[in-house]
Amino acid sequence: MAAWREAVLDALAWVLPVECAGCGHPDRSLCAVCRAHLAAAPVVTFAGELQVTAGLPYAGTVQRVVLALKDGRTPMAAVLAPLLAAALAAARTASVAPAGIELAAVPSTRAAVRRRGYDPVLLVLARAGALPARVLRPPRAHRVQKGLGRAERYENLAGVHRARGPLHGRRFLLVDDVVTTGATLADAARAIREAGGDVVGAVAIAATPRIRHPDRALGSSSEKQG
Repeated sequence: MAAWREAVLDALAWVLPVECAGCGHPDRSLCAVCRAHLAAAPVVTFAGELQVTAGLPYAGTVQRVVLALKDGRTPMAAVLAPLLAAALAAARTASVAPAGIELAAVPSTRAAVRRRGYDPVLLVLARAGALPARVLRPPRAHRVQKGLGRAERYENLAGVHRARGPLHGRRFLLVDDVVTTGATLADAARAIREAGGDVVGAVAIAATPRIRHPDRALGSSSEKQG
């Protein structure tokens, strides 16, 4: 079966040449070397006081593949799904997300979904076989996060997320694609808590490792990359 699959991929690469999403080599959508670099190695970081488990550190191959997914290369969702699944498994093993906890996907903006035609987080979750609760509305319009410092990112996203309705008595594990400063997750958690729900932690495909930030102001205010 493996030999047959390789032969098919070689034939497709000849007829429909593409560049590897990880290294740009003109071969396949993801070459064997880059695929090997995507073996899950869960890391823990923090979004304010919220513990986040991610499938890999956000750098190198995984960073390029995530960006390729966001730029329209939807087959990368299946490649990244094992990283999200590994993060979910690690969070549950660490009792961050015991049985009965719902998954809450952090949504993209309406403009981003219109532009892409899909939401990357929901696409990867579907490939991972997970069904999230749609409890958050798309975030309100805000400045682009790129180029902003950590404190500016939290301030930029403060109050942009809203719950779709009351969430009393429900407990959630937030799910995002990438976590850098943690600003997106911090504000999403705030929205759920204000609606009466509880947030026990978060998971992501990849994250920039960061120790718990001591500044409570950052943890209480609050990206979609962040």
